[in-house]
Amino acid sequence: MSELTRPRVGHIQFLNCIPIYWGLMRSGALLNVDLYKDTPDRLNNALVAGDLDIGPISQVEYLRHADELLLLPDLAVGSDGPVLSVNIVSTRPLAELDGAKVALGSTSRTGVLLARMLLAERYGVEPEFFSCPPDLTTMLLEADAGVLIGDAALRALYEAPQRGLSVTDLGQAWHEWTGLPMVFAAWAVRREYAAAHPGLVKEVHEAFLRSRDLCLEELDQVAEAAARWETFDAETLASYFRRLDFSLGERQVAGLREFARRAAGLGAVPPLPAGGPAFFSA
Repeated sequence: MSELTRPRVGHIQFLNCIPIYWGLMRSGALLNVDLYKDTPDRLNNALVAGDLDIGPISQVEYLRHADELLLLPDLAVGSDGPVLSVNIVSTRPLAELDGAKVALGSTSRTGVLLARMLLAERYGVEPEFFSCPPDLTTMLLEADAGVLIGDAALRALYEAPQRGLSVTDLGQAWHEWTGLPMVFAAWAVRREYAAAHPGLVKEVHEAFLRSRDLCLEELDQVAEAAARWETFDAETLASYFRRLDFSLGERQVAGLREFARRAAGLGAVPPLPAGGPAFFSA
């Protein structure tokens, strides 16, 4: 690819996307794209604004902009059970949070909406939500519970029991509630870019799939390498990576559709078209 045609591709700077990045690095695919690393929120905004051509996008933001985007098949970040890194940490049982303060320390719009839906529909409580930096101690100075995602949530998972706090894994809670996997983010391409450059999009998509598959074969090596610069040891990281679901097959799409249905019922997102999400096809 020439410099002028290299796709602008987003990459989430969280532990949960290290496996994807590892494979891209190992395969040499990074040479063929302009890679932009950032937080989920900023990458969401960049893809919607057209500042990226291809990138990860939270399920909520995809649903809000489905008419502008095509999903890349069989590629997502989610879980079919516990996810470990999308949590509600609480000083009391969730059913006792009616009217209580809940701090939102999350940059994930999907994780925040899932927490709100779970508390309202499954536990029948309406807390008072407010935004706060994603630091567990700071959050619980003012609140009875906090919503955390990503690396901060993973740290809190191990800290909370030592402090007498309860942790509700939102991936597991969704699975118990619906029987379906939870898709937190997927990869998408802007429709106009896909129409103009289908060959390039196909190359990037195939590179991501190869990257994921390579990583899944070498998870222990990925964890050992990541542990050199992360606060978690290799065993903890390997266990975490194995919990994650990087696929987007029939069950995952069913989970996405169910989340969309519930979120649309709350007025949080537009309804999905009757045919469901639209996928890129070269």
